[in-house]
Amino acid sequence: QVQLVESGGGSVQAGGSLRLSCAASGLTDNCMAWFRQAPEKEREGIAFIDRDSNSAYAESVKGRFTISRDNAQNTLYLQMNNLKPEDTATYYCAARRFPYCRYDAASMDYWGKGTLVTISS
Repeated sequence: QVQLVESGGGSVQAGGSLRLSCAASGLTDNCMAWFRQAPEKEREGIAFIDRDSNSAYAESVKGRFTISRDNAQNTLYLQMNNLKPEDTATYYCAARRFPYCRYDAASMDYWGKGTLVTISS
Protein backbone atom coordinates (compact mmCIF):
# COMPACT_ATOMS: atom_id res chain seq x y z
CA GLN A 1 0.00 0.00 0.00
CA VAL A 2 2.48 2.64 1.18
CA GLN A 3 5.95 2.67 -0.34
CA LEU A 4 8.89 5.01 0.21
CA VAL A 5 11.92 4.63 -2.06
CA GLU A 6 15.08 6.67 -1.47
CA SER A 7 17.72 7.51 -4.05
CA GLY A 8 20.69 9.82 -4.45
CA GLY A 9 23.14 8.48 -1.89
CA GLY A 10 26.81 8.03 -2.65
CA SER A 11 30.34 8.96 -1.66
CA VAL A 12 31.61 12.54 -1.74
CA GLN A 13 34.43 14.55 -0.22
CA ALA A 14 33.94 16.88 2.72
CA GLY A 15 32.54 20.21 1.61
CA GLY A 16 30.59 18.67 -1.24
CA SER A 17 26.86 18.36 -1.83
CA LEU A 18 24.27 15.68 -2.45
CA ARG A 19 20.55 15.68 -3.08
CA LEU A 20 18.49 12.79 -1.80
CA SER A 21 15.07 11.94 -3.17
CA CYS A 22 12.20 9.88 -1.78
CA ALA A 23 9.44 8.70 -4.07
CA ALA A 24 6.27 8.18 -2.05
CA SER A 25 3.15 6.29 -3.01
CA GLY A 26 -0.04 5.42 -1.17
CA LEU A 27 -0.29 8.52 1.02
CA THR A 28 -0.83 12.28 0.79
CA ASP A 29 -1.20 15.31 3.08
CA ASN A 30 1.16 13.88 5.65
CA CYS A 31 4.22 14.76 7.66
CA MET A 32 7.40 13.47 6.03
CA ALA A 33 10.94 13.40 7.33
CA TRP A 34 14.53 12.35 6.89
CA PHE A 35 16.34 10.34 9.53
CA ARG A 36 19.88 9.02 9.56
CA GLN A 37 21.70 6.31 11.42
CA ALA A 38 25.41 5.63 11.72
CA PRO A 39 26.70 2.21 12.86
CA GLU A 40 26.12 1.60 16.58
CA LYS A 41 24.37 4.94 17.00
CA GLU A 42 20.74 5.87 17.53
CA ARG A 43 18.57 6.88 14.62
CA GLU A 44 18.49 10.66 14.43
CA GLY A 45 15.70 12.80 12.98
CA ILE A 46 17.36 15.56 10.96
CA ALA A 47 14.65 17.23 8.86
CA PHE A 48 10.85 17.34 8.91
CA ILE A 49 8.16 18.86 6.73
CA ASP A 50 4.41 18.92 7.29
CA ARG A 51 1.44 19.15 4.95
CA ASP A 52 1.73 22.97 4.86
CA SER A 53 5.44 22.75 3.97
CA ASN A 54 6.54 24.01 7.37
CA SER A 55 9.96 22.57 8.11
CA ALA A 56 12.14 21.86 11.12
CA TYR A 57 15.75 20.71 11.46
CA ALA A 58 18.10 19.15 13.93
CA GLU A 59 20.83 21.48 15.15
CA SER A 60 23.47 19.22 13.60
CA VAL A 61 22.27 20.02 10.06
CA LYS A 62 20.62 23.43 10.41
CA GLY A 63 21.95 25.87 7.85
CA ARG A 64 23.39 23.11 5.67
CA PHE A 65 20.44 20.88 4.75
CA THR A 66 17.11 21.83 3.20
CA ILE A 67 14.03 19.62 3.09
CA SER A 68 11.35 20.17 0.45
CA ARG A 69 8.46 18.34 -1.18
CA ASP A 70 6.92 18.25 -4.62
CA ASN A 71 3.30 17.34 -4.08
CA ALA A 72 2.56 17.00 -7.79
CA GLN A 73 5.18 14.26 -8.11
CA ASN A 74 4.68 13.03 -4.55
CA THR A 75 8.41 13.27 -3.93
CA LEU A 76 10.44 14.37 -0.92
CA TYR A 77 13.92 15.89 -1.23
CA LEU A 78 16.86 16.62 1.00
CA GLN A 79 19.48 19.02 -0.33
CA MET A 80 22.69 18.52 1.64
CA ASN A 81 25.45 21.14 1.36
CA ASN A 82 28.82 21.57 3.06
CA LEU A 83 28.91 17.91 3.96
CA LYS A 84 31.11 16.75 6.82
CA PRO A 85 32.54 13.33 7.73
CA GLU A 86 30.10 13.22 10.67
CA ASP A 87 27.26 13.17 8.13
CA THR A 88 28.26 9.65 7.08
CA ALA A 89 25.24 7.43 7.72
CA THR A 90 22.38 5.56 6.15
CA TYR A 91 19.62 8.06 5.38
CA TYR A 92 15.98 7.02 5.66
CA CYS A 93 12.83 8.60 4.32
CA ALA A 94 9.93 8.37 6.77
CA ALA A 95 6.26 9.37 6.92
CA ARG A 96 3.47 9.71 9.48
CA ARG A 97 -0.17 8.85 8.93
CA PHE A 98 -0.98 12.35 10.19
CA PRO A 99 -0.52 15.79 8.61
CA TYR A 100 1.71 17.32 11.31
CA CYS A 101 5.00 16.15 12.70
CA ARG A 102 6.47 14.85 15.88
CA TYR A 103 10.23 14.58 15.93
CA ASP A 104 10.95 11.10 17.30
CA ALA A 105 11.46 7.95 15.27
CA ALA A 106 8.69 6.13 17.14
CA SER A 107 6.12 8.59 15.78
CA MET A 108 6.79 7.63 12.18
CA ASP A 109 4.59 4.98 10.58
CA TYR A 110 6.37 4.20 7.32
CA TRP A 111 10.02 3.87 6.37
CA GLY A 112 12.08 3.50 3.26
CA LYS A 113 14.92 1.01 3.03
CA GLY A 114 17.60 3.69 3.25
CA THR A 115 20.40 5.05 1.10
CA LEU A 116 24.04 5.20 2.17
CA VAL A 117 25.91 8.50 2.30
CA THR A 118 29.67 8.43 2.87
CA ILE A 119 31.71 11.60 3.37
CA SER A 120 35.49 11.34 3.16
CA SER A 121 38.03 13.80 4.51
